[in-house]
Amino acid sequence: MQQDVIVHIVDDDAAVRHSLDMLMKSVDLKTRSYASAQAFLDVFDATTPGCLVVDIRMPDMSGLDLLQALKQRRIEMPIIVITGHGDVPLTVRAMNEGAMTVLEKPYREQTLLDNIFKAVNSGMEAAKRNQSRADYFARIGALSPREQEVMDLLIAGKNSKEIATELNISFKTVDVHRAHILEKMQVRSIIELVHLSLGCGREHTPA
Repeated sequence: MQQDVIVHIVDDDAAVRHSLDMLMKSVDLKTRSYASAQAFLDVFDATTPGCLVVDIRMPDMSGLDLLQALKQRRIEMPIIVITGHGDVPLTVRAMNEGAMTVLEKPYREQTLLDNIFKAVNSGMEAAKRNQSRADYFARIGALSPREQEVMDLLIAGKNSKEIATELNISFKTVDVHRAHILEKMQVRSIIELVHLSLGCGREHTPA
């Protein structure tokens, strides 16, 4: 398991990054280090299993900003936030934004490692969900613009007759699009498509 995951370390302090990197390597965990949150976002692959250790206070883009960016991109990842003394409001906000754990400096190395291994286990499942979402949106990209319109209306609960009227196309054409959509999205029914869509975070407005 340890060889399959990556611990991402984001901190603007080079000495801290080096120290954390050495600590992770002492327990045979692979690491990647970044001097800024943006540097991490620029190269991060959400489908690769791993977890994130990030300092909450950094210039330009803070650790909290990074959590919000991942949340906006619908990326699931176990995140351990490192915070300084007196950062109680930021700690609360970090937890609300999805941090798995917030550790206050100075922390015990064993405490960090214990939380890292918990995060590593969660990261395996999170990467699978991220891969499922990536596959889902790739399938959507294979749909024609008209098929995407029809799919959205189907998921919103409209029947073929209602869709034909709304899009000013024939009932038969809607059924042809419907068949193509099910094939390209690799599902057997509209109900299965709805479950897939909601599970992957794509929002639809009910009819």
